[in-house]
Order: sequence, then structure tokens, then C-alpha cells
Amino acid sequence: MADAPEPATPNADDIQKSLEKQIAALRKEITKINRTIAERSTKVLDNANEQASDLSDNASSLASRATQQLRTQAQAVSEIARENPGITTSVLGIVGIVAFLLGVAVGQALTDTRRRWN
Repeated sequence: MADAPEPATPNADDIQKSLEKQIAALRKEITKINRTIAERSTKVLDNANEQASDLSDNASSLASRATQQLRTQAQAVSEIARENPGITTSVLGIVGIVAFLLGVAVGQALTDTRRRWN
């Protein structure tokens, strides 16, 4: 009878070469995944940068407008005070008196509270 070829049994070299091919393929896949992650993270960071810049510009614009509005109102109040010095003095005097009376009332209330607890 003719000798039938024996089923090929993988030897250690074949197994090692097969594993090395698989490892090389896995390394290529990992490299692709790393590139994809880097590209996506760059896009996300660029988007976040744009949004932060837009927010900063908007906040700066709002602050500028608010400052201008305050300046305009302060000039209007200043003009009215210059045109009516008597009324200005009366209003400031009344505000001072009210603040003094309020301070006395708060001081008295605090003193009464201390007396009750002692």
C-alpha cells in the first residue's frame, strides 16, 4: 500500500508565525483606532474652542453695552444734579437722615436681642 500523507500537525514555528501575523494585524487596528480617536478629540476640542470664543465675545459685547448704558445714566443724573442743586441737596439730606435712622433702629434691635439672651 502506498503511504498516505499524514495529517499535517502544526509545529511550533507555524503557530508562532500565525500568532505574529495576528499580533501585527492587531497592532494595525490599534493604530487605526488611535488615529480615529485623535481626529475626533481634535474636532471636539476645536468645537469647544469656538464655543468658548463665541461666549467670550458675547460676554464682552454685553459688558461693553452695559458699561456704556451706565455711563449714559450717570451723565444724565449728574446733569440733573447740576441743574437742580437745591433738590439734590434735599434728596441727599433725606437719604442721609433715613440711613441714620435705619442704623439707629438696627443698633437698637441688636442691643435688645443681646439683653434678652443675657
